[in-house]
Amino acid sequence: MPVVVVESPAKAKTINKYLGPNYTVLASYGHVRDLPPKDGSVDTEQDFEMKWEIGNDSKKHVKAIADALKDDNELILATDPDREGEAISWHLQEALTKRRSIKKDTPVSRVVFNAITKAAVTEAMKNPRQVDQPLVEAYLARRALDYLVGFNLSPVLWRKLPGARSAGRVQSVCLRIIVERETEIEAFNAREYWSVKALLATPRGQEFEARLTVMGGKKLDKYDLANETAAELAVQAVTSRDLRAVSVEAKPAARNPSAPFMTSTLQQEASRKFGFGARQTMNIAQRLYEAGHITYMRTDGIDMAPEAITETRDAIKDRYGDAYLPKSPREYKNKAKNAQEAHECIRPTVLAKDAESLKLSEPDQRKLYDLIWKRTIACQMESARLERTTADLGSDDGQVVLRATGQVVLFDGFMKVYEEGRDDAVVDDDDKRLPQIAQGDPMAKRSISPEQHFTQPPPRYTEATLVKRMEELGIGRPSTYASIVTTIQDREYVRKDKNRLYPEDKGRIVTIFLMNFFRQYVGYDFTAGLESQLDDVSAGDADYKEVLSKFWRDFHAAISETSELRISEVLDVLDDALAPQLYPPREDGTDPRICPKCGQGSLHLKTSRTGGFVGCGNYPECTYTRPIAGEGADGEELLLGTDEGDEIWLKSGRYGPYVQRGEVTPENKKPKRTSLPQARHGGWDKAETTLEQAVQLLSLPRNVGDHPEGGRISANLGRFGPYIMHKLPDAEKPTYVNMKVWSEMFEIGMNHAVELLADKRANPGRRGGGTAAKPLKELGEHPADGGPVNVMEGRYGPYVKWEKINATIPKGTEPADVTMEMAVELIAERAAKTGKKKAAPKKKAAAKKPAAKKTTAKKAAPKKKAPAKEKDAE
Repeated sequence: MPVVVVESPAKAKTINKYLGPNYTVLASYGHVRDLPPKDGSVDTEQDFEMKWEIGNDSKKHVKAIADALKDDNELILATDPDREGEAISWHLQEALTKRRSIKKDTPVSRVVFNAITKAAVTEAMKNPRQVDQPLVEAYLARRALDYLVGFNLSPVLWRKLPGARSAGRVQSVCLRIIVERETEIEAFNAREYWSVKALLATPRGQEFEARLTVMGGKKLDKYDLANETAAELAVQAVTSRDLRAVSVEAKPAARNPSAPFMTSTLQQEASRKFGFGARQTMNIAQRLYEAGHITYMRTDGIDMAPEAITETRDAIKDRYGDAYLPKSPREYKNKAKNAQEAHECIRPTVLAKDAESLKLSEPDQRKLYDLIWKRTIACQMESARLERTTADLGSDDGQVVLRATGQVVLFDGFMKVYEEGRDDAVVDDDDKRLPQIAQGDPMAKRSISPEQHFTQPPPRYTEATLVKRMEELGIGRPSTYASIVTTIQDREYVRKDKNRLYPEDKGRIVTIFLMNFFRQYVGYDFTAGLESQLDDVSAGDADYKEVLSKFWRDFHAAISETSELRISEVLDVLDDALAPQLYPPREDGTDPRICPKCGQGSLHLKTSRTGGFVGCGNYPECTYTRPIAGEGADGEELLLGTDEGDEIWLKSGRYGPYVQRGEVTPENKKPKRTSLPQARHGGWDKAETTLEQAVQLLSLPRNVGDHPEGGRISANLGRFGPYIMHKLPDAEKPTYVNMKVWSEMFEIGMNHAVELLADKRANPGRRGGGTAAKPLKELGEHPADGGPVNVMEGRYGPYVKWEKINATIPKGTEPADVTMEMAVELIAERAAKTGKKKAAPKKKAAAKKPAAKKTTAKKAAPKKKAPAKEKDAE
């Protein structure tokens, strides 16, 4: 019987049910080969020959497939229907051929299906083909390009910018997008403007709001009321005149539904509606796809199969009636650059099943499936019909006119099921409903009020809006969006705070460096153009080695030129490039490059392991530093005041903000320092730090008192939070008890401290004040092997705990968002890295047996099912 190979064990299990006992279905667990992470894996001197290596984790999977082919001499490659899936099939065929598991008489075929349903799988088996070589060559070109950039550009970064990490071909462009938005925000100068709003009433007493649009017979522009004086004059002009309805106009309008989901729009909408990160969304969608609930989730197409459209229209008719069904099906065309229209959209495999009838046990899966189902149903529904009303209310002399707008939904259409979210809140007066107003009606004035406004800078990117921007520019592909956004955060080039992406100083420096020395390779048009060339390769219209040769010739020259520069030369170039941002004019007119602390040294850009900063040239005599974001930015050292003749400073270091007594001098090389308490311990933002708080922190450690059994009890604030400490006279080590809130360090008394210490000594395995650590979230029993799976709070952040395995939760993922499936995946990854074997389920004690009988060997614990590897990042 044929051997069928798919990517993940979950997918293999589902497909095995459909194909039956006549097939052997195995999983490759993602990619089985990759380029070794060392120089020379892509040989530019030998026509870009690539040296592949089977990963240690993959050897056993390849062996299992090879063993199966000994008995069943037919191979069917059924990996995912995209470029990565085609590459995995090619790698498998190449690896098995080298092992001689594929012989001359071994039939090898490739099948693809967009959904894991019985109909889709059986139909695919009837239409086998060979591995698509142009698609494979496009993959080879991408992989070679990413390798050549990473293994040639990254060493330049390490040598020229201490603290910088590796640079990826597409990741660097993505980082540039975020840094440039931050620069826009910092350079933004808010402009003041005013508006006038009136609360009016109709002759029937119905109230509504209107805004001033004409003043002195002239239509007002946004900035015409530039200050409070102008606004007050406008208020007086409205107040002194009678108003009546000059014109009332009602126009019909229609609102059409959004297209069905593709990868980028699914990530965006899941972020807006549920706060899911891109990676989290794709992990959930992967599980839905493998279970056969939705079509393939890595796609940039928005087409729907004809049978799916028919099924959707039938579901609309059955659930909502003929009024909600358009006369003809809706057709959608992708507007994104380089979209591959042959790919189908993301949709449910069975439209008749909504989230409720599917009965999904995992809440996040239920949410995402419901979102996909509603979007798919809505995309084929009738348009919403609206009536938009505009009423102009003016004075008889025409000097003053106010306008009121509103709308009424006459027929909800697709809005009955679904409305697309918005990235940023927008105040829309059109959403308000107006009372009945007739032309000539006099208007009573209830109140007239001026309102002050300031122009707002562009918003920082969220993961959703960043993916949208990348898609608009034609950068990246559906399979790589999530990994690109995740990687720049993992490298600490970008941090996510309240769902917004902020560039770290390290990320800024890397971007400015690349913009000055490798501008072409972080150019939007260049990167998008390269994507187009790779699409030409996948279509069979271009030779991938010619694409590589052209790229390498210019890139290698740029690398060679930059490698010869000294670090000081690089910093001088960056300092000049960043000068407008680093040294903006000061209000007092003094030289912005003169150190504000010593008044003598000249400020200059410097680098460290934690990124770039501005420092005084008189170091070490003067230790002034501030972040590259500029004076007053978070991270700049601030003088809070003096205490007992010492200056009290607020600074930022490698482990966060801290307060310091005095400055570093030859006589005082290590001045007293204390970190600020973290938020989880009741701490405060750096900007809220007062002199009194700083002095209190610098007074630590606090002497609580003498322990009855000898020794002193002290309270202090450490790297991992507040604690009390005591060492018995005959003990080898002191006993520590963690506190929950920083203020307890200054409030705890002797009796309570002695009690906590005694409880900790009686229960040394417990953390904190004598009570067992409580889970942040209880996920339930491990679905495969049993045993509780919990999300715990740790010293280094939240983690997933199961048996003896602790798996760190990725940065940017909130503990409350962790699902059982995410936890199982993290546990499997951690177990594979550490080599820990799963603990076998605990057995009940067996009945006693005669001594003469030998004990039977224990069965080995069942092998853990590792998830499919994530798609390659770019």
